[in-house]
Amino acid sequence: MPADALSEDALDGLHAITGHRFAAPELLAEALTHPSVTNRERSGDYQRLEFVGDRVLGLVIAARVFREDPAAREGELAVRYNALVRRETLARAAARLDLGRFLQLSRSEEEQGGRDKPTILADALEAVIGALYFDAGLEVAKRFIEQALGPYLEDGEAVKDAKTRLQELLQTGGGRPPDYRVVERSGPDHAPFFVVEVRAEDGRTCVGEGGSRRAAEQAAAAAMLDELHGGG
Repeated sequence: MPADALSEDALDGLHAITGHRFAAPELLAEALTHPSVTNRERSGDYQRLEFVGDRVLGLVIAARVFREDPAAREGELAVRYNALVRRETLARAAARLDLGRFLQLSRSEEEQGGRDKPTILADALEAVIGALYFDAGLEVAKRFIEQALGPYLEDGEAVKDAKTRLQELLQTGGGRPPDYRVVERSGPDHAPFFVVEVRAEDGRTCVGEGGSRRAAEQAAAAAMLDELHGGG
C-alpha cells in the first residue's frame, strides 16, 4: 500500500486532471508516491506502475503515429514516436497538468525541489497512466494520454529535440550556439547521474539532470527554452 492515502480534495483535483474517478484510489496514491517515502514498513511507490504505464504509453503513441501518416517509413515513425515519449516531453506535460502538487515525497526530496524535477514528474505521469490502465482499462488510459500530450501531439516542433530547438533559437540572427558542461557526475558506472549546465551567449544559465550526459544536456536545454519562452 502507498505511504499515505490521498485526501478527498486531492482525489477531486486528480479526477479533474485525469477525467476518471478511481474505483481503487489506492492505485492512484501509489502512482504518486515517490520511492523516498517508502521503506520496509511502508511499501508501494510508483516504480511498478511506472513500468506498466511506460508500456501503455508506448502502445498508444506508436498506434497514433502509425495512423497519422500512412505513408511514413519506420524510421520516420520512430522519430515522431521518440519525440513524444521522451522524458522531456513527459515532464513538460506533467508540469502543465500541475501533477507535482499531488506527489508524496520525503521531507528531504521536497526540500530539494522534487515537485519540479523533470525525472520525477515524467515517472509519476507514466505511473498515473499505469494506474488508469489497471483501474479502468486501455481506453481510459488512452484518453488521458491524448489529453496530457495534446499540445505535443499537434506540434510538429516536438519532433525536434530540445538541444536542436535551443540551438536554432539562439543562433537566429547570427548568435553563438549554447555551451554545455558537466557540473556533477555521481553514482556507480551502471547507474550514473549527471548534472549539466547550459550557458547562452548573454551569460544566462540553466541546469538539467539525467542518467546520461545526453539526457542531462537535453533537460538543461529544455529548461532554458522554458525560461526564454517565459515558462511556457
